Amino acid sequence: MAVRLDGRQLATALEERLKTTIAAGLEQAGRPPGLAVLRVGDDPASGVYVAHKEKACARVGITSQGAHLASGTPAAEVAAVIARLNADPSVDGILLQLPLPKGLEEGPLLGLIDPEKDADGLHTLNLGRLAKGENGPRSCTPAGVMALLREAGIPLAGARAVVVGRSLLVGQPMALMLQAADATVSIAHSRTRDLAELTRQADVLVVAAGRPLLIGAEHVKPGAVVVDVGIHRLPPDPAAGPGARGRLCGDVRYGEVEPFAAAITPVPGGVGPMTVTMLLVNTVVAWGRRHGLDNPLADLVP
Repeated sequence: MAVRLDGRQLATALEERLKTTIAAGLEQAGRPPGLAVLRVGDDPASGVYVAHKEKACARVGITSQGAHLASGTPAAEVAAVIARLNADPSVDGILLQLPLPKGLEEGPLLGLIDPEKDADGLHTLNLGRLAKGENGPRSCTPAGVMALLREAGIPLAGARAVVVGRSLLVGQPMALMLQAADATVSIAHSRTRDLAELTRQADVLVVAAGRPLLIGAEHVKPGAVVVDVGIHRLPPDPAAGPGARGRLCGDVRYGEVEPFAAAITPVPGGVGPMTVTMLLVNTVVAWGRRHGLDNPLADLVP
């Protein structure tokens, strides 16, 4: 039976570290850290995510300064809000909630965020810093995965790691972080031939394909560590009757893989809570950097 990589438990522990870090720096900084979450449109999932982030800010002592724009807001108006937040001295982190409504391109708008306030680590400059091993905000989901692996004591140096998915949001920064930890890394994607042949070589398999239940027993070698980044809501099973409810799942068929994996993340409760926590970590590290504070969170974000 696999070790369960519990993201909720680790996120709770890291929130305590964040509270302590904020309390220790308040006198010198003169104010708490500030995070601004910019949401455009009314995507229901985005609304849930933003609410989770605001509650997490309140728990650790970060000031939340959200802005919610209508779905028809032109790009120039979104850009003006970003410019205002860049100039606001009380804001240390800015997050542009994705996905954006049709008609708005995320790349140009993400590029307008001050790289030092880039709470999601997605600015081109910060992705470059990651590639070069320089200090700066880190992409939240991959950084959360690395924290989970570190907490579980999973050795990465010399390990064969396979990342399924090549998005700029998760797959590519995940591969860079694993490579920086001295793993030998392969990236699989929608055009990979014989996916199972490649994934069965992995000591550490990170699945961020965005396809529900893609990875099963045939894709995983016994004793592998399996990290499931995906989260999807499946429709109710018709056989379960009219009162049945939909259920959440990941990219991995958990029931097939868990019996012979060495360790595995559940969905929900695995990577998701860590993504939110790393957003807070990026914000607190940026706050500390602006005020000349030591960085006690350097094991999470350098």
